[in-house]
Amino acid sequence: MDLAQTYELWRQLMTQGDAEWWQTLFVRFYQAFIEGDRWRQYLQGVGITLVATAVALAIGVVLGVLVAMIRTAHDQQRPGRPKNPVLGVVNAICKVCVTVIRGTPMLVQVLIMGMVIFASSRNYTFVGALTLGINSGAYVAEIIRGGLMSLDPGQMEAGRSLGLNYIDTMRFIVIPQAFKAILPSLGNEFIVLLKDTSMISVIGGQELVYFAKNIVNRTFDAMFPLVGAAVIYLILVMIFTWLQGKLERRLRQSDRR
Repeated sequence: MDLAQTYELWRQLMTQGDAEWWQTLFVRFYQAFIEGDRWRQYLQGVGITLVATAVALAIGVVLGVLVAMIRTAHDQQRPGRPKNPVLGVVNAICKVCVTVIRGTPMLVQVLIMGMVIFASSRNYTFVGALTLGINSGAYVAEIIRGGLMSLDPGQMEAGRSLGLNYIDTMRFIVIPQAFKAILPSLGNEFIVLLKDTSMISVIGGQELVYFAKNIVNRTFDAMFPLVGAAVIYLILVMIFTWLQGKLERRLRQSDRR
């Protein structure tokens, strides 16, 4: 008797109320992962989740670097000299945006973007990734700004004394040194983004939880699809945590050399 025949037999027993508990669990597991090749939907959800995470991280890093550089440039203006009024206004705008984004729940932001700002859009997955990226940008900005401000101001002055402008000094001298200090925090932000992609499903965006909920609607059983999605997220987080730790160890080894 193959697996499909066993499933049909035990499903009939479960319908009649004569199945053992372990037979019932097998039927529910089969319906959630095997019947109709539903495991392929989980794999599809993982792929979309990773792409959405990568897009959100790219947006977050770009926004975070820009905001961090603006705020750092404002904070590091030499005392006793006239302040740059344009930089002051841009810094104030960045500060307000960061405060608003960090001070409101991610779920509310996703709902506003999906149901208000981009209500006419049908690409809810991209809208969700964009929202995650903007939200991440606020946190990445503070992470990078903290790393930049922790460096000796003499690094910036040394770069400027060599004839480099502010952008080149940040690019070639300051940011490479700060990267090692902020890498653990950036890795944690990536992991948070990976898990937060589950919120995209609330506006109809496709990712892992979206497909798990579809299977729930077809099988009328929420246990195995949702637990399966949670296990997949856990495995992904463990893999990326291991990779992050490996990268950090390699950077520490390069410092010793």
